[in-house]
Amino acid sequence: MKIQEGSYVLLFHTPRKKWLAKVTQDKKLHTHLGIIDISSTIGMEYGSAVRTTEGKLVFLIEPTIHDFIMKSERRTQIVYPKDLGFIAARTGLQNGSKVLEIGTGSAALATFMASIVKPDGHIYTFDVNPDFMEIARRNLEKAGMDKYVTLHQHDPHQGVDIREADVAIVDLGDPWTVVDQVHDALKGSGAFVAICPTMNQIEKTATELKRAGYADIECIELLIRNMEAREGMTRPSMRMIGHTTYLVFARKVQKQQKEVVEEDEDEEAE
Repeated sequence: MKIQEGSYVLLFHTPRKKWLAKVTQDKKLHTHLGIIDISSTIGMEYGSAVRTTEGKLVFLIEPTIHDFIMKSERRTQIVYPKDLGFIAARTGLQNGSKVLEIGTGSAALATFMASIVKPDGHIYTFDVNPDFMEIARRNLEKAGMDKYVTLHQHDPHQGVDIREADVAIVDLGDPWTVVDQVHDALKGSGAFVAICPTMNQIEKTATELKRAGYADIECIELLIRNMEAREGMTRPSMRMIGHTTYLVFARKVQKQQKEVVEEDEDEEAE
């Protein structure tokens, strides 16, 4: 596949030295490795290589959604790929899924989800911060996912006008405060996910989910460790991505009387 004007290319030197750039005429990228003539890549095949003015080799890689997310413009912490993949698997996210997102942020999560639910599904995302919404819009357009995402600048605590959603993801500092609104928006047995950086958040959220008509509640943390694979010297990396967030999962069910919920909790304790 050839690189065209207006497309994006990942300029790869090493895992720690790579740049995502839009290809335009007369564009040059100044780096500590020398200048990269981006305009010269027009018409070249993805996977080929160029050299900087200092003679450093740079490969031209076709960017994936992972690259767009990791190189996205942001002012807030993003959900990392190690968590994104598990969210997709645990919720059954697929083409055609209707998704509610509360807390748009930089739209890293919305970008990822849109890449899975397209072309027949859609993401409806809500945030109250106009600056975040503008950043989110730019990131979605860059990744080519904007037509699969509808942005709403609205306080979800006041309710959302989405119904029969397959999945709802909450990325707020107080996710337990919107579980009722999300319950109304989900279809029966629809999947709930909360992004919670701290333990007290998952405790409050799980407690509220039990009250509000959810089952199959699970709280997890995912860790990832790279391996340094070198002939005769392979070992785990001394650095790793440790804690990024906790994830709370649940499924919407019919609301039960408090006595029934307490009875079930007593059985689990035994």
